[in-house]
Amino acid sequence: MLKSKAFYKLISVGLLAVALVACGNDGESENTNDETNTSEQSQERVLTDTLGNEVTIPANPERIIASYLEDSLVALDVEPVAQWSVHDGASIQDYLQGDLDGVPLVPHDLPFEAVSSFEPDLIIVDSPSLVEGGKYEQYSKIAPTYVIGEEENSDWRINLTTIAEILNKEEEAEQVLAEYDAKAEQAKDKIQAEISDESAAAIWLVNDSFFIVNKNLSSGSVMYGDLGLGVPSVVEEISASDAANWSSISLEKLVELDADHLFLINSDTGIEDSAINESLWKNIPAVQKGQVYEFGPDTSWLYQGAIANGQIIDDILNSLID
Repeated sequence: MLKSKAFYKLISVGLLAVALVACGNDGESENTNDETNTSEQSQERVLTDTLGNEVTIPANPERIIASYLEDSLVALDVEPVAQWSVHDGASIQDYLQGDLDGVPLVPHDLPFEAVSSFEPDLIIVDSPSLVEGGKYEQYSKIAPTYVIGEEENSDWRINLTTIAEILNKEEEAEQVLAEYDAKAEQAKDKIQAEISDESAAAIWLVNDSFFIVNKNLSSGSVMYGDLGLGVPSVVEEISASDAANWSSISLEKLVELDADHLFLINSDTGIEDSAINESLWKNIPAVQKGQVYEFGPDTSWLYQGAIANGQIIDDILNSLID
């Protein structure tokens, strides 16, 4: 609204006074809107979860347990009071530790005593199976408990927006999705320019057994859905018959894998008699071409979410683009 000195010489004192009053009213209006938004964010809300439970969500929950949902929490800039773990911390979501380092661990099956010890003010459970047999009532005595369904868990975008709704962070979720989509589109353009329509597959080796990712789920949704990599016929076949994120596949079947590129998640690192030392493995086309890209068990490839998928995109770019 500032103009040159010459301009002010041309206007009357009365007009200037009117303008100042108008600006003052606008400021009051903005302040009122800010107060309204703050008031809305500081109120309890009642939401219905996947089981039909009406859950009273605290105004500003500060001690949240959302085991195995930490990717969405981190993406929304929320730190939980405890994080998912298996076997006393033998397995955790390593790829999130840059944000969760120092956050205490809670067992994946959420024992009541362990959950209660963290004094949560909100519990978000990632599966109805975890609250079967009267467990929901026990958790709800500890803190308001919201159960997320299978549909929300199978699609990381729905998962993120659901948690954002629970935490009243819908705008933050929209920003996260917009940034992810922009990153994926840029990566797709680079990959298409580099390798055109060449195919790829992701294989997980653990306890001397191989698993292959579903083309529609986990890192498969990133490779094929977001980045447009070609889908090998073996992946098409297994994805059509098995709805799991990762499906068991024999070494003999892997030899039929007509993938140009192979991403190997190796949880058997350092094992001398590992399956990747066998002659059958060495007959896989991508292995023979020297186009295998190996990652350790601390990788994000075994998970899904805005953070995990973003890291997978980085891994694929670093592998395929010179």
